[in-house]
Amino acid sequence: MGYPRKLTRRFHAFDNFAISFTIINIISGIFSAFGFGMGAGGPRILIFGWIGVSVMVLFVGAAMGEIASAYPTSGALYFSAGKLAKRHRGAWSWYTGWLNFVGQVGGTAATNYAAATFIQAFVSMQWPSYDPTPQQTVGIAAVILVVQALANTYTVQLVAVVNRISVWWLLVGMVVIVAALTFKPSHHQSASFANHFVNTTGFSNGLYAAMLGLLVTSWTFTGFDGSFHMSEETVKATVNTPKGIMRAIIYSALAGLVLMLALVYAIRDYAGEAGAAAPPVQILIDALGMGTAKLLLLIVIGAMLFCGLANMTSNTRQIFAFSRDGAMPGSSLWHSVSLRTRTPVKAVWLAAACSLVLIIPGWWSHTAFTAIVSVNVVGLYLAYGVPIFLRLRLDDFEPGPWNLGRWGKPVAAIAVVWILLSSVLFMLPQSSPITTTSFNYAPIALGAVLVIATLWWFATARRRFQGPVSYGSPDEVAAMDLI
Repeated sequence: MGYPRKLTRRFHAFDNFAISFTIINIISGIFSAFGFGMGAGGPRILIFGWIGVSVMVLFVGAAMGEIASAYPTSGALYFSAGKLAKRHRGAWSWYTGWLNFVGQVGGTAATNYAAATFIQAFVSMQWPSYDPTPQQTVGIAAVILVVQALANTYTVQLVAVVNRISVWWLLVGMVVIVAALTFKPSHHQSASFANHFVNTTGFSNGLYAAMLGLLVTSWTFTGFDGSFHMSEETVKATVNTPKGIMRAIIYSALAGLVLMLALVYAIRDYAGEAGAAAPPVQILIDALGMGTAKLLLLIVIGAMLFCGLANMTSNTRQIFAFSRDGAMPGSSLWHSVSLRTRTPVKAVWLAAACSLVLIIPGWWSHTAFTAIVSVNVVGLYLAYGVPIFLRLRLDDFEPGPWNLGRWGKPVAAIAVVWILLSSVLFMLPQSSPITTTSFNYAPIALGAVLVIATLWWFATARRRFQGPVSYGSPDEVAAMDLI
């Protein structure tokens, strides 16, 4: 790909799969968004929407996997956008890189803020006199970020081991939660409950509410570009990277459906649980009792912490690669690699610091925080869509060993359509009446990012950034490896 090798290849096929599977994180995603889905479509959309969106995400993953096989680099999306563009390669690469950066930082911030919120819920359950505050939540999230940054500072081998553990934590945890919800409650909903439709969004149009409900699954299925970003550290990356992406999506879709069914059929008091501060936690309490609910909540918190760690690892590799091509302020700092640990240590702490900046507004305004981190999903999916769209325009695309053959363009076309549709959904109003509190600030936040990127591009970047940089011929690059 034109770069000297500075990162060691210690990720095997399972490790590459593990990072995307951990970032998707069905336990974290479903428990974080389940309450929203209870009001936006109810069981019908929670269950059948999960199935439908999972299929569409598979198209996105397959299209991304084909590109990852052809361009297995840490730069991933922005690198492939620069290589696939017919014209204006620097601009395509620039915007893709910044959308990916903002989306990744938002993902790390959102996951760790959610983990801090659930930790507060657990403490309140354990000690009822405890009164959680937004300031305490921000403080807990900051501590989590520091611990995750320390873990990422050390060897890639440590991160790989933690991600392997996280896969089993998620799978075993999912089995434990599902088994408890299946066998312990004395009562479950009838089979027909899967078709129950609920609309408490405030909008009278049921179809609109149902479309909003699809966001529950879309929120969960983000971050599988993590496998792509780790490709420079993956053995046989041209095959193991796309396989990692596809396996992470498929296994998450199947396991997530089982978990979704277990939660839906364990609902007892729909209105009461939907109106609770944390609906899925209330479902656990009502169905299983306080003691069991607290134990299962520990599984959920652990899953969120693993998710945040994997998010930061992926975020760090994107920063490392983007800086390697001179696209970030202080690029020479962020793409440097520790000779002792072979990890981009400074990029790790930049990722942690940027995530903390997004978390800080939660100190005084949960709405402001939600507005900023909503850009996570829109930023990531638009970044996914750019190289897929550019590949769709090419008639002379040179695929890697893992490819879709003649199905490449049809799959890419479906992926682009779904990305555009889901991005619009994330920017629509999500509750009525629309007030300063309920307004969806995602379009404004995304617009601000694009305006800043555009001003920066025309001011200075277009003259110095031409997309991915080549460091020389294959022989010259090989001589620089690990220097």
